[in-house]
Amino acid sequence: MDERPHKAHRAPQSGGKINKKGKEKQQGYNEKAFAPMSGRRADRQGRRNVERDQTRLHVPLVNRTPDDDPPPVIIAIVGPSGVGKTTLLKSLVRRYAKQTLNEAKGPITVVSGKKRRLTFIECNNDINSMIDIGKIADLVLLMVDGSFGFEMETFEFLNILQSHGFPKVIGILTHLDLIKKASTLKDTKKALKKRFWTEIYQGAKLFYLSGVLNGRYPDTEIANLTRFVSVIKFRPLVFRNTHPYLLADRLEDLTPREEVRTSKGKCDRVVTVYGYVRGTNLRLGTKVHIPGVGDLEMKSVTVLGDPCPLPTAESEKRRKLSEKKKLLIHAPMSDVGGVMYDKDAVWVNVPGSFTRGNADVLQGAGEQMVMDLQDVNQTLEDRVAQSSIRLFGSSSKALTVEAAIDEEDEEAELDEEDFDSGLGSEEGSDDEDEEMDEDIPRHADNTGRTNRRTVTRSLPSSIKERTEVEYAESDSDLGEDETEQRTGGRVRVGGEEEEDIPSDEDIDEEEEVEDIPRWKANLADRAQQLAAGTRKRRMDWIKLIYNTDLSPEEILHGKTTEEKSTDDGDDFFQIKSKHAEDPEVLDCTKEPVDAESLKKWEAEEMLDAIRHLFITGADDEAGDGDGDGGEAEDGENDAEDENEDAEDEGDVDSGKKMKGHVSRTDALARKKEILKRKFDEQYDDPDGPKADFYDEKKEEIAQQLATNRAEFEGVDAEARALVEGFRPGQYVRIELHDVPCEMIEHFDPTYPIVVGGLLPAEERFGYVQVRIKRHRWYNRILKTNDPLIFSLGWRRFQSIPIYSLDDHSIRMRMLKYTPEHMHCYATFYGPVAIPNTGFCAFNSLDASTPGFRVSATGVVLDIDRSAKIVKKIKLTGVPYKIFKNTAFIKDMFSTALEVAKFEGANVRTVSGIRGQVKKALPKPDGSFRATFEDKILKSDIVFLRAWYSIQPRKFYNPVTSLLLSEKSAWKGMRLTGQVRRDEGVKTPLNVNSTYKKIERAPRRFNPLIVPKKLQAQLPYGSKPKLMAPQRQETYLQKRAVVMEPEERKAVALMQQIRALRKDQVARRHEKKGEKRAERAKKMEKVDAAKSEKEKERKKDAMRMAGQKSKREADMEEGGGRPKRRKT
Repeated sequence: MDERPHKAHRAPQSGGKINKKGKEKQQGYNEKAFAPMSGRRADRQGRRNVERDQTRLHVPLVNRTPDDDPPPVIIAIVGPSGVGKTTLLKSLVRRYAKQTLNEAKGPITVVSGKKRRLTFIECNNDINSMIDIGKIADLVLLMVDGSFGFEMETFEFLNILQSHGFPKVIGILTHLDLIKKASTLKDTKKALKKRFWTEIYQGAKLFYLSGVLNGRYPDTEIANLTRFVSVIKFRPLVFRNTHPYLLADRLEDLTPREEVRTSKGKCDRVVTVYGYVRGTNLRLGTKVHIPGVGDLEMKSVTVLGDPCPLPTAESEKRRKLSEKKKLLIHAPMSDVGGVMYDKDAVWVNVPGSFTRGNADVLQGAGEQMVMDLQDVNQTLEDRVAQSSIRLFGSSSKALTVEAAIDEEDEEAELDEEDFDSGLGSEEGSDDEDEEMDEDIPRHADNTGRTNRRTVTRSLPSSIKERTEVEYAESDSDLGEDETEQRTGGRVRVGGEEEEDIPSDEDIDEEEEVEDIPRWKANLADRAQQLAAGTRKRRMDWIKLIYNTDLSPEEILHGKTTEEKSTDDGDDFFQIKSKHAEDPEVLDCTKEPVDAESLKKWEAEEMLDAIRHLFITGADDEAGDGDGDGGEAEDGENDAEDENEDAEDEGDVDSGKKMKGHVSRTDALARKKEILKRKFDEQYDDPDGPKADFYDEKKEEIAQQLATNRAEFEGVDAEARALVEGFRPGQYVRIELHDVPCEMIEHFDPTYPIVVGGLLPAEERFGYVQVRIKRHRWYNRILKTNDPLIFSLGWRRFQSIPIYSLDDHSIRMRMLKYTPEHMHCYATFYGPVAIPNTGFCAFNSLDASTPGFRVSATGVVLDIDRSAKIVKKIKLTGVPYKIFKNTAFIKDMFSTALEVAKFEGANVRTVSGIRGQVKKALPKPDGSFRATFEDKILKSDIVFLRAWYSIQPRKFYNPVTSLLLSEKSAWKGMRLTGQVRRDEGVKTPLNVNSTYKKIERAPRRFNPLIVPKKLQAQLPYGSKPKLMAPQRQETYLQKRAVVMEPEERKAVALMQQIRALRKDQVARRHEKKGEKRAERAKKMEKVDAAKSEKEKERKKDAMRMAGQKSKREADMEEGGGRPKRRKT
């Protein structure tokens, strides 16, 4: 076979390649190589290119996310139930972390690259979760069932996203394997993509997942999805860029168990939430809002170690991320990893004998006892109190437990007094020493022992007889229990026993009595030196201002938090320092100056040395500068350096002087360089290309970020957090107090917990004015004073809006209903939000609500606006006395004061006669005199059109869905009709309001009678032409008709002809009826035969379809087509 000659290559004679090559080789005119011949066309093409470039630009926004350690990107997986969200989540986690999740709950954080982490969270099919996820998600994986199509929840979620800032959205079509036909699959993809592009934007990314293999989607399709996710860029959204927030990935209840037990679980809880800070800086002291719970106070915020850290430059030398870093995953709610980080500990969960639900491990008596202790809800004291134990069988009364609280409190007070006075007795028992150590209050600013004293248990006699002191060469020889703590100007020495350490004066007096150990010698001097060294340190003013509770006088005199605590212990030396007693020292705005130090300025030599630095000085001493003032500034700085060196006299060595001089010179050189660059930009090339607005804004933002970064570069993390807050990307632990107990009792990890920071202005409540529009898919119009559920900012709440329109900038006129296809204004009472904040509104959050649930969308305009909302009011009255053009009107007002307010107002009658209110009448009350343009009738109704000011009701009902056991069962305020329908109550019937049939008697009008005298004077044309009815028969009526014989024969003939014709028509009609009946019988037989044939045809078709489906089922089972047996 190897010796066989190969077939020669034949060049193609036709097709795509030969056509392409032919085009390349052809010679002639190339229109693309030359300018267009038409100038108009060139102008139009240039405009189009410029517009196309401008569409790519957007308004530059400050990205507050740090580049060095950004928080993980939140990727939300959203879709209706049964679409495959959990399968996709498991597939993505498997792709990134190489782990298979058994149960995916809560946020799951993985490392996807050297600079990016991802947090996946599955959004369940609940509109409250959709609202919360839409506010925090950076990327949304919108899943759609390809075999079914778009569902209502998908469109609702997209409209929620549009209201709260649209993040990146990627569509994913699943269940495409259920579509067997290729053409149908192609058409389905095309139709769904077109609809998806309509809702998002043209060109939105849409992925297709064909089927499920081994419980996961195919690896190649997941790899394509993750490859696209890894390169996607996120633009900061306005609302998130101004608010701090975090997605809680862990929740802990720190409430004391005893308090929970005594209140039977109904007490407010102390809860800690853990998560990455996102958005802007989180400041301690501001309030936070948890959607579904309410506003809460942050007790403390602590930065913890990152549980899922990014790889550092030292650990990752290679370009590609190592497999070890890929295995990092942080999912506390899904029980993955088993490691949890806390403020002061790291918890490792090791499943073993004491784990509930672990049926694989055999449980013995000890393990069962420990697990039973976990279920104990009562203390031993409570159980003994409830039990009835008799000491003897003949006892008539059971034993009782008496509370010894008062005695313990008295002992504790005595122990504290003895401890404070330093007169500790050595004759007490060991138990008393132990109680005394336990009862010492440990305050936050106490600088005493940080560890508990170890009490040596021995007999009292040995303690009394022990009078000699054990000496040692060093502190370590005395044991680990003895500690020496030096803070400020105090020294703490701990030993086995409580002994009074004497001061220096006592030592001098007692030198003859006993010897002093070496480590106790000159202890006060060493403390004084240590205190003096501490004072020389540079003060951290940021910590003194933000992190202490010292008074200004204490800070001014150099007192620290360690020195503030009083004599709490018995082994402290206290250094007495002299403080200024002058109260005016605190009020001075300048440093107090010593008069002796100012005498050196009296010397003429010193004044001549700095004379050239001032305008009046000689110019020849200013140096050989270039005249721009730079050298003069330099000389001034040098002179100041010399003066400072002369004043300090040795405090700073020559090296430090040189370093400070060089740094000032460098700063001055940089300043000159910046000024020169600005000068060159303005004057060197004025006609050159300048940066446009977009580039200038981006450069300005970058410079500001660099300035902020350089400002806090040398500040430690603690002080920086006090000034600017906790930066985005830090993993923090937030302690919240007064949390409702229902949040812990009904906690469900499948519902997201978002902790959103509130701005100071958003903590108050007021009237909010918004621009609102009814959603075009909502099938009912909105009515004023009907409750609406708003999703505004972080909050979800129910309020009662009043709709209005701007009536020609004169007044805000109330609307009873929202207009069709048009915006209007709405005012409601609720939490204040900054202007231009988007919101969406719902009539109901119930999942069983039919149709589209997003009822309205809008944006916040103003807060507490002074413009009042007015509505029309018509006051009606009736005239009771009528003159020519004047009438007295009653029943419109009740008092003369009301009439006085409306003097000069325009009134009108129903018939259209206009008038004006003049003056009030003395009687009856409320009546007035009005003038009209014509005389009115007593039957006329007079009305006055006025405007009545209204105000929205102060109603605010937060949506507390996370406090319910069934999260989607939250019910807000209902309308009266809905309450009656739910309760089965009939509408109350007012008898006077029922519709009754109106019976009106016919009106009879009298004839017009003109007097005879008047008739005589009228011309003939105006006289009434009324003739009396003829009473006698006329001649034509009375005369008799006598026919001739020929006429009589003719009349008889005509009658006979009519009779024959009539009989003929009747017989013909009867004949047609008989024929019609016969035809009906015939057609009935034909229809019966046709129906029988149709039945037979349908039976055959169904029989063939059944046989076909049976064959397909057999083919799918693997049997194939049965072979025909040979006979």
